[in-house]
Amino acid sequence: MNQSDESRQPDGEVLSVDVQGDGQSIGVPAAGEHENVSYNPTGGPGIHHWQQATITAPGLDDRSNVFFAAIEMTRMPIVLTDPNLPDNPIVFANRAFQDLTGYTEEEILGRNCRFLQGAHTDREAVAELREAINEHRAVSVELLNYKRDGSSFWNACFIAPVFDTDGKLLYFFASQLDVTRRRTSEQAFRQAQKMESIGQLTAGLAHDFNNLLQVVSGNLELALSRTDDESLRRPLENASRAAERGAKLTKQLLAFARKTRLEPKPTNLNTLVAEFGEMLENSVGPQIEVQLNLRPRVPSALVDPVHLEMAVLNVLINARDAMPKGGCVTISTSKVHLNGNAPAHHLPPGDYVALTISDEGEGMPAHVLERATEPFFTTKSQGKGTGLGLAMVHGFVQQSLGRLEIDSERGKGTTIRMLFPAADAQQATPPRQPSRDLAHVDPRGQAETILVVEDSSDVLDLAREHLTALGYTVLTARDADEALTVFDRAEGKVDLLFTDLVMPGSMNGLALADAVREREPGIGILLTTGYNDDLLTEGKASAGADVIGKPYRRTELADRVRAALNGRGRERKTPQAGVSRGPRHEG
Repeated sequence: MNQSDESRQPDGEVLSVDVQGDGQSIGVPAAGEHENVSYNPTGGPGIHHWQQATITAPGLDDRSNVFFAAIEMTRMPIVLTDPNLPDNPIVFANRAFQDLTGYTEEEILGRNCRFLQGAHTDREAVAELREAINEHRAVSVELLNYKRDGSSFWNACFIAPVFDTDGKLLYFFASQLDVTRRRTSEQAFRQAQKMESIGQLTAGLAHDFNNLLQVVSGNLELALSRTDDESLRRPLENASRAAERGAKLTKQLLAFARKTRLEPKPTNLNTLVAEFGEMLENSVGPQIEVQLNLRPRVPSALVDPVHLEMAVLNVLINARDAMPKGGCVTISTSKVHLNGNAPAHHLPPGDYVALTISDEGEGMPAHVLERATEPFFTTKSQGKGTGLGLAMVHGFVQQSLGRLEIDSERGKGTTIRMLFPAADAQQATPPRQPSRDLAHVDPRGQAETILVVEDSSDVLDLAREHLTALGYTVLTARDADEALTVFDRAEGKVDLLFTDLVMPGSMNGLALADAVREREPGIGILLTTGYNDDLLTEGKASAGADVIGKPYRRTELADRVRAALNGRGRERKTPQAGVSRGPRHEG
């Protein structure tokens, strides 16, 4: 028979109680008092389960009834401790607790529960648990515990007191649950949110910084072209190199934020590493030995080879810095097939190519490894590094639809593995392009007319000066509405639209390109942007449009403008109808 009753506590508090078996046991319902503390296996507020019990038949000898069978058959680990014995030892542990911890019953009984704790167990949570035990009240905590084999797991513990009818404390009851998967998922989600927020911030900063660098580097380039005075050229060249370093910094920021404009192509990683090898050895210095372990018949990877070379160089520089007294770095390639193990790598099933770099350096402790890919996080001394190397690599690999995996332990070196999707077998690996001759002559204009659309007056003036010097006729506008007005007045004389991607006004650069192409289907289109805007990555770019990133040099601008003009006659796909005109300019 069950009934509800009231019980007055020693402090005078009146509690609603649940009486079971004609008074054989009495419990105090939880009434939701332990929510938001640890995992609740019932999936909702704990209202009815007991947080305190009073029993009439203490003792653990009678194990013949169905309730004892239920305790042993449940998959929830359960223990009882006896606070009347020295050090409150465990006096009962069900089979599920043995399954959870890996210990046998003989190894469990007689020991305090603290034997499951370890180096990284939260001391504040332990103190909270001990305080509740001293006060003879229920408590819910989540602790990092350790199994018999040394592996850790997150343990959601619910502990409550058991009294006799005279109010004497007999036992503490503890149910437990392995919540490692939930904790890991929550941590990964929080990390992803943090990295996404940082990525949005860095992309916005890089966008504005690239506009500034465009003005700085462009005007330095103009000044250098107009003077032969060595006393002036030297400081101008120093400033120009500093601007180039700034541009490299923004590229690293954009790579981390996954806003880099990538050009993935089937790439033989063995060939890339072998051809890049001499430069790598020169970069790490004579104290570091670079060994290659390139597996034959590894399929081509679908990856941007230029950005991959930069990623490999960043990893090698980190490896060099981790071995100040010298050592060996091993670069290896292999084929990886993910099927049932794909979720463990957070990748879809399929074939991948792995590029692995291992060093014999100092390795990273756990707290450093956890933050290794955060931008600007570095353990190097001031002036020795920006903390962007691994952040850039992480962003680049993710944007390449791959996975960056880092294994490191203090004193045992570091292994960094980059997984990239394998290219289709039908696709041939294109030959590597020879480096461009920087001394080539800028392609000249042939009296073509270019409409330049840019909301930054400084960048607009610079583009006009560059293009005019190259022999083009230049028309200008500061937003899309003004550009359409200028275009209509030109009466079909505009050969190329050169427009910024993100602008104020009624439409962005993509929408402007589509509007201009509706008026003049054969016009050339060249877009420019401070970063690879989401409008481009989502595949909404105007069909056939090329993109040049800021900051650009005059030589690059000359090449891309000429290519866009020469490609005006090629067949273009019709842009999809109903495409959003995108966000307005916000910075």
